[in-house]
Amino acid sequence: MGSFGDYAENAVLDWLFGSGDPATWYIGLSTAAPTDDGSGIAEPSGGSYARVAVTNNATNWPATSGGAKANGTAITFPQASASWGTVPYFVIMDAASDGNMYAHAVLDAQKTVDSGDTLSFAVGELDITLD
Repeated sequence: MGSFGDYAENAVLDWLFGSGDPATWYIGLSTAAPTDDGSGIAEPSGGSYARVAVTNNATNWPATSGGAKANGTAITFPQASASWGTVPYFVIMDAASDGNMYAHAVLDAQKTVDSGDTLSFAVGELDITLD
């Protein structure tokens, strides 16, 4: 089975993230493992949980480096007003609710989000690669 070369991987990631089409990506959390077909997503419910809208531009998604695309600005979720449970996964969707999943990954460290917590991805912490 073949694979993309580094140049093509970088080009595809830059085309998807940072090009402005779609205009907005929605970052979500999942308490269960998403699958490539978009099933398995189990987002927290209630407690002020909402996907975070991130404008799809080169500031928020700077140029791909070494085959990985990373966020260029912090991605901060609303403060939890109730427990969201343990969230070991993130998803990138094309809509604020429902929609299509474009990417998913397991977090380096699972996070239990309790009432009063604010979960945030610092600059460069949310990485996307083509495997």
